[in-house]
Amino acid sequence: MHRLPTALADDTIAAVATAVAAGEGSVAIVRLSGSEAEAIGRSLFHAPGQQEWESHRVLYGHVRDPASGERVDEALLLLMRAPRSFTRETVVEFHCHGGLISVQRVLELVLAAGARRALPGEFSQRAFLNGRLDLTRAEAISELITARSRRAAQLAMAGLDGGLERRIAALRERLLDQLAELEARVDFEDDLPPLDAAAVPAELAAVRIELEQLLAEAAQGQLLREGLRVAIVGRPNVGKSSLLNRLSRSERAIVTDLPGTTRDLVESELVLEGVPLTLLDTAGIRSTNDRVEQIGIERSRAALQAADAVLLLFDLAAGWTAEDAELLSQVPAGVPLLRVGNKADQAASDSAGSADVCISALTGAGQEQLVAALLRCCGHCGDQGLQVALNHRQRDLAQQAADSLGRSLEAAQQLLPWDFWTIDLRAAVRALGEITGAEVSEAVLDRVFARFCIGK
Repeated sequence: MHRLPTALADDTIAAVATAVAAGEGSVAIVRLSGSEAEAIGRSLFHAPGQQEWESHRVLYGHVRDPASGERVDEALLLLMRAPRSFTRETVVEFHCHGGLISVQRVLELVLAAGARRALPGEFSQRAFLNGRLDLTRAEAISELITARSRRAAQLAMAGLDGGLERRIAALRERLLDQLAELEARVDFEDDLPPLDAAAVPAELAAVRIELEQLLAEAAQGQLLREGLRVAIVGRPNVGKSSLLNRLSRSERAIVTDLPGTTRDLVESELVLEGVPLTLLDTAGIRSTNDRVEQIGIERSRAALQAADAVLLLFDLAAGWTAEDAELLSQVPAGVPLLRVGNKADQAASDSAGSADVCISALTGAGQEQLVAALLRCCGHCGDQGLQVALNHRQRDLAQQAADSLGRSLEAAQQLLPWDFWTIDLRAAVRALGEITGAEVSEAVLDRVFARFCIGK
């Protein structure tokens, strides 16, 4: 796929910048950015009366087909002349009626007038290349749009406000200072005072510690952004559907006293303690000749293999059985697992020996303890004080920088010449520069912005 080159493009791009669906949404926006945006807007938009085409002023009128003179839509037009726009190019927005037909006809007229369809993330990519955003802020836009919880949105806003960029840029500046000191000694050691050979490693080690802290925080950020797929598994009629309904506060699953009621996967999306969860209520796993139930059980086994965490539910009144132990053996190694004893309201108090948590899906007893235990076993230890969090790309680069600093420190410990120290120190500086976009290739930009939605 061809994308915007690092040498800035001068064509004009256009896209629908809002969600489009039949019968949904009262307003839809067609956005243009580029040198011909205003000219295209003037060719299609008729503003009656004496309305002035001024920057950052809303005009009222109609979008017209230049060929036929037909009024396509009653709309508002917003003009933002360069550089006072998101992309730092001239931007025009048509605010049309929502739905499908009107907005698509407006986009077709815009494209016929000389604009081309924007690629995913191309508006944000132009903002980055024009110096309006650094790369961490651009990625935060995408993370804000896709946030599945309020806490994830807060982290995205912190990135959009520049919190991550400032933190990474400060670490990179500290490394650049040490690199300058070392490289000066490589070239002009006889003309400079002796280098404090203890101070440089101490500073590199301090930066590495801060990077390791960022990496530790990234795991919490990943949970808040991406959430978990949690499979509720167990023998038939142990209360899996009741537990899903209890946690999701809805009647998503049919609950009866008959075994084998759930024949297919039932999913429920919810947020617990700021962590988005997809709960999967699976068919009870047992031997059966019912072909429909067999299909449900096969899907349950597949969900078990793909889950991020597993709640293995068993009946406290019946106790831990051989069938429960067989299910336990099918949980993939390394997947967080909780053995949850259900029907605590019907069981004797001494029947909880095999359970990590005891609950009553009927009454809600033990629900808070279950949620806390589930999040804890998945690595969530709360996010108090978490201000920013690296995404996958940023985390990999921060890990590269930390590893490079480790090798540079090894060179220092071995008392190798200064230029051996600088090899890995340069690599660390380069990795941190890739996080913010201070050092970035066109291929990296393609990968980053291709993940955005069209129109953003």
